Amino acid sequence: MENLGPVISKHGVDKLGLGGVGRVYWNLSTAQLVEMAVKRNEGHLSRYGAFVALTGEHTGRSPNDKFTVKDAITEATTDWGKVNVPFDRDRFDALVARMCDYMIGRDVFVQDRFAGADPDHRLAVRIITEQAWHAHFSRNMFLQPTREEAEDFVPDFTVLQVPSFHADPTRDGTRTGIFVVVNFTRRLVVIGGTSYAGEIKKSVFSILNFLLPPKGILPMHCSANIGSTGDVAVFFGLSGTGKTTLSADSSRTLIGDDEHGWGPNGVFNFENGCYAKVINLSAEAEPEIFATTRRFGTILENVVMNPNTRRLDLTDDRYTENTRGSYPLWFIPNASETGQGGQPSNIIMLTADAFGVLPPISKLTPEQAMYHFLSGYTARVAGTEKGVSEPSATFSTCFGGPFMPRHPWVYGELLADLMRKHDTNCWLVNTGWSGGPYGVGKRMKIAYTRAMVHGALDGHLAKAGFAPDPVFAMMIPDACPGVPPEVLQPRETWADKAAYDATAAKLAGMFEANFKQYEPHVSDAVKKVAIRGKA
Repeated sequence: MENLGPVISKHGVDKLGLGGVGRVYWNLSTAQLVEMAVKRNEGHLSRYGAFVALTGEHTGRSPNDKFTVKDAITEATTDWGKVNVPFDRDRFDALVARMCDYMIGRDVFVQDRFAGADPDHRLAVRIITEQAWHAHFSRNMFLQPTREEAEDFVPDFTVLQVPSFHADPTRDGTRTGIFVVVNFTRRLVVIGGTSYAGEIKKSVFSILNFLLPPKGILPMHCSANIGSTGDVAVFFGLSGTGKTTLSADSSRTLIGDDEHGWGPNGVFNFENGCYAKVINLSAEAEPEIFATTRRFGTILENVVMNPNTRRLDLTDDRYTENTRGSYPLWFIPNASETGQGGQPSNIIMLTADAFGVLPPISKLTPEQAMYHFLSGYTARVAGTEKGVSEPSATFSTCFGGPFMPRHPWVYGELLADLMRKHDTNCWLVNTGWSGGPYGVGKRMKIAYTRAMVHGALDGHLAKAGFAPDPVFAMMIPDACPGVPPEVLQPRETWADKAAYDATAAKLAGMFEANFKQYEPHVSDAVKKVAIRGKA
């Protein structure tokens, strides 16, 4: 949906200190922004109309250059450490002042948007950018106000993004010239030194992750969909676990693919767009997402394009493997028009266990769900480095550790409480290896995984018999339509049972070692379900 024309808020940008900027382009439409981006040589149109932009040296997030101002709001509530690095208040103020001075006489693009499809819990966000295509990105990713709302738009938070402005580490206290700094007292995020559009998206996500828990709303790095009966399912999973593939089900309506909240009114999308990886994307494997790469309104970031024919090569990773496509959610045929759903009936936690020892599907109690939510486990396959021959475990708390400002157990306890309150089932689904670790066993057949997910969502698995896994303790169903019974028991798929026992014990030890950091902060009920083993 486009506005009838650019709408200028009565509340301008001068209060931020940007009174001396050149022209302010307020809430331009997609077509206007694309036209300006091309005229300003910010990128080019592809053969079928998508806008192609290159971000230069920085083709992904800069997690080591992300900071939070330490003040009365954040000092006791933030999980300070490697992810949430404190930043001095005075230095922040000086940095913002220098950014505003830098922007004197320069044009800016403003998009006034909402983050959060639930009107009761949305955040009014003003995104001010140096380039038109970043304003286009913001327009794709967040929700559009009505004309009346836009005319009287007062931002709850402002994001100021100036890629051509670099910090001085000695003067500003940053690590490099790149910076992403959030100040919850001034309700302001400043981004500089990088053109990677994902910094805008993830900054807003991090803000919501801080603001929503005290309201009883769980922010989630997840996808979500709705079945024909109105049942809502939430999918957690790190990269490579199948979150996008399994949640993109033609028989179910997509609420969103990446960021959601779960609160009193149910599940709601934080965004109004998608920011999908497009490397090696094909029409055969993912037709809906592939189709977006051939639409006007899509932004393709760091995708290779022939300068003469304007044809795209989605297999070429010369700039980065992290090629991205940004497009409105309504480009996906079965996307929800409201971005909202009711209370979830099922939670699917996805892992790709390259050790090959976790059950392909198991049911978790609220305490076990909290444990696995805090663990956020998956395993990478063996690398190409000489001498590396076995998988490596990856733990990312809450399946989104880099974006969680508060202490992890705050999110974990909220998840368990909401599950109990709404009688929500939780399933741990292993899309990784069966019959042995990577290099010995085989990746779980996608047909089996789909059958198990469908069984969980349609209620068939709830009627099955269950028995606890002897090592990991979660409950394994004895039958699932479309899946051979032996596949459900990981030990039975291994030819070498002793090797399975040793590998399972080793992975259990990794779980135990990782969870030690949380044990002082969780209840005895959660400690009781913690996985024990020998590393």
